[in-house]
Amino acid sequence: MEIRTATPDDAPVIREIYRPYVESTVITFEYETPSEEELRRRIGATLSSYPYLVATESGKIMGYAYAGPFKEREAYRWAVELSVYVRDDARGKGTGRLLYGELFPILLRMHVTNVNACISYPDSGSVAFHEKLGFHTVAHFTKCGYKFGSWRDMVWMEKCIAEHPVPPLPFVPFRDLS
Repeated sequence: MEIRTATPDDAPVIREIYRPYVESTVITFEYETPSEEELRRRIGATLSSYPYLVATESGKIMGYAYAGPFKEREAYRWAVELSVYVRDDARGKGTGRLLYGELFPILLRMHVTNVNACISYPDSGSVAFHEKLGFHTVAHFTKCGYKFGSWRDMVWMEKCIAEHPVPPLPFVPFRDLS
């Protein structure tokens, strides 16, 4: 499997990977699958400051992962929220681990210190995946999302990937990495 930076042209395939998560699971709290145009916009917006990666096998996109701001305020710029989605036929084959394994070194070069994941709860698969990578639960919100006729909890999991120097090293946007 190979990892590369996503492009807005990957939107149609990314949409097809994401669609079952939207339509059949509570892994995402979106109700409607975003259009290709919306996903093109999201990919482009993410790449202006953060990494957006795809895993390919024989040229076929098997999954994707990206980072985004944890919060918009300036003081949070050293913390990111991560998302990872994998094709059904690529689950359990290490695709998600491989994507995160490529993301973390990039984020370190950007001087990111904390990586966070927002997970619908209970979702034992996603929680176990993140725990295996060294994340731990830092918050549990009760019945904060409503999907498929019932209220859903959400947990935040976090992993510190770097020391926290004082003052912090300057945040380097993904587009400025050489």
